[in-house]
Amino acid sequence: MSADERIAELEALFAQLREQVDALVARNAALEAQVAQAQRDSRTSSKPPTSDGLARRTKSLRKKSGKKAGGQIGHPGETLHLVATPDEIVEHGPARCAHCQTPLAATALVVARERRQVQELPAVRLRVSEHQALHVCCPVCAQVSMGVFPAAAPSRAQYGPQLRALAIYLVEEQLLPFGRVQQLLGDLFGLRLGRGTLVNWIQRAAGVLAPVETQLKAALQGASVLHNDETGVRRGGQLARAHVASTSRLTHYAIHPKRGREATNAIGILPDFTGVSVHDGWQPYQTHTHSRHALCNIHHLRELTFLDEQYQQTWAKDLKALLLEMKQCVEQARASGAAMLPLPLCRAFHTCYHALLAAGLTANPPPVRRPGQRGRLRQSPARNLLERLLVGHKAVLAFLDDLTIPFDNNQAERDLRTLKVQQKVSGCFRSDTGAHAFMRLRSYLSTLRKQRQALLDALRTVFAGQLLYPDFA
Repeated sequence: MSADERIAELEALFAQLREQVDALVARNAALEAQVAQAQRDSRTSSKPPTSDGLARRTKSLRKKSGKKAGGQIGHPGETLHLVATPDEIVEHGPARCAHCQTPLAATALVVARERRQVQELPAVRLRVSEHQALHVCCPVCAQVSMGVFPAAAPSRAQYGPQLRALAIYLVEEQLLPFGRVQQLLGDLFGLRLGRGTLVNWIQRAAGVLAPVETQLKAALQGASVLHNDETGVRRGGQLARAHVASTSRLTHYAIHPKRGREATNAIGILPDFTGVSVHDGWQPYQTHTHSRHALCNIHHLRELTFLDEQYQQTWAKDLKALLLEMKQCVEQARASGAAMLPLPLCRAFHTCYHALLAAGLTANPPPVRRPGQRGRLRQSPARNLLERLLVGHKAVLAFLDDLTIPFDNNQAERDLRTLKVQQKVSGCFRSDTGAHAFMRLRSYLSTLRKQRQALLDALRTVFAGQLLYPDFA
């Protein structure tokens, strides 16, 4: 074999080995990325905090305020005060003089009174009201006329609206299982309440609240800013999606088998919504083109934290700091009553934002297609995030240009948290009717709680025939 042939053979072997090394490097990078993704927790992803496990690290995105723990100076606090008009006054006078032992009559002069009050529950028992329809004979024509029973007594024996309201409040608001509600009412009132009775009360209340839900959806369609989110729930042994659309005063829940546009079209709020839709970037939300979109930046902060800690991406750390600085400036401007940020400051923020994205794209070039490789190339998490932040920069920075738009989608996430608690307590919804009833009742109760209404009183009106409507303005 000549020297030239030997050189050509070695060059071919080198090229083959180099190709194998490149493949192994790519394989190793992919495996490391998989491990890193598996180690992500609620601080660096959209996973719920409950998935972190007992060994989770506690590190918040919030900065320390510098204040000591506990109540601050000037905080009003909470304490038990004397009431002006007690229900009962019990006088405790001395029987005799503590000095000369002279008996003191009830008519003795009282020179002062020292007050102490005990606030206690009354004796808990059912109060039974019997309604009697009188058959009265007319003294003129001798015909008998019968009195009319009230609407609260449609049959021989029934439970009143206050008790029904309490039972529904325990199930739908406090998320107690039916069995525990039966046990609680039995311990308090000696009731032997059937589970079917509870189900019937819930279904009846949900039916009464149907016009409230219609007006609630119409009010949300007219909101200027609307928070949207969804989460998975179990219904009848199948996976379903619970959807929420909410503001600081209104909440609407709905359940649907699907997660995307088919569900939002069926619910009927987003298709005609023309305000600002705040969400987490889920693509079906963005297909509703009548509205302006704003993305939740808490999700971006989590992803940037992951890239900073896992891959030591400097641009990610700087962009995270920039977003938090923007948030602080917006909050200060909003607190001062300003309608918008100063234009030079806003432009400077936009310039820094795009400069950091450019630095990130330079540090994370697109993947190179190898000979013979087909299909879509798999990009790194950093490259994917950078492209999303670049293409959707208007939605990312919407809070910067309009102070009425929030920085995050925490409103919707807080509203959805209740459904995750319900799933942990009950495991699932047993039926479609039960799931839809729960969503409608929770929409009503959540809205009233945001408006600081008394929930038990409101539920009583559901059964009393004088329904309390929330304020939809």
